Amino acid sequence: MIAARDLFRYSSSFRFGVIILLFILFMVVLSFFSPYEPGDRRAVPRNESPSLEYIMGTTSTGQDVFWMLTYAIRNTLIVAGIAVLIGRSIGVLLGMISGYLGGTVDRVLSSLVDSFIVIPRLPLLILIAFILRGQMTMVTLALLIGILDWAYPSKRYRAQILTLREREFTQTAVFAGMNTWKIVIQEHLPFIIPFLLADVVSGFLFAIGLEVTLSVLGLSDLDTQSIGTMIYWGNYYQALLSNRVWVLAAPIAASI
Repeated sequence: MIAARDLFRYSSSFRFGVIILLFILFMVVLSFFSPYEPGDRRAVPRNESPSLEYIMGTTSTGQDVFWMLTYAIRNTLIVAGIAVLIGRSIGVLLGMISGYLGGTVDRVLSSLVDSFIVIPRLPLLILIAFILRGQMTMVTLALLIGILDWAYPSKRYRAQILTLREREFTQTAVFAGMNTWKIVIQEHLPFIIPFLLADVVSGFLFAIGLEVTLSVLGLSDLDTQSIGTMIYWGNYYQALLSNRVWVLAAPIAASI
């Protein structure tokens, strides 16, 4: 708590990050109190510029951009959260097993990790999304991102476990009769958690970027509000050419 207080007091970057995080959480909570359903059209006057009544303006289909954005942020974070949970769970499990057991297990798992690392994830996701076009849901997209985003984290966790395996406390645990799972979970996992927390942040950014990219290309569930689908429909209805920049400004700012 003292460290966080000092960071907030002396680091402007930390203060800015906290403000952004609180704003995101506020938007997520606010989405549950929206006066409109996500799919409601012609609920408000069309093509209204930002005003006191419509903070971020309205779209050509009669939707309030502000309330659309609350749903979009929530759904995009859900996609990213599922993807990070899957990817980091696989990465931690395989990385810790590979690093601790070594030998044949390590060689096999390392070969598997290296094979996944060289796979170009974005082109592969685009190909799969194109094949599943019309059947792609946000949950499916999250599963695909998570399954393809575990190799790099696994390699980092393996490197950490390789160093921990040679520590004296690990040898003591072995001599005390602890089995492999207890050593990995009770002795090694606490040392991995700080790296995992930092990795979760980068995982969220990566997953959000992929969701936005695929949605802008029209390869996700376009009927579900997300940051990417907001940009897609804004382009589809030619918001920029019609001088309705507020329709695109909100989701683009949110994605950044």
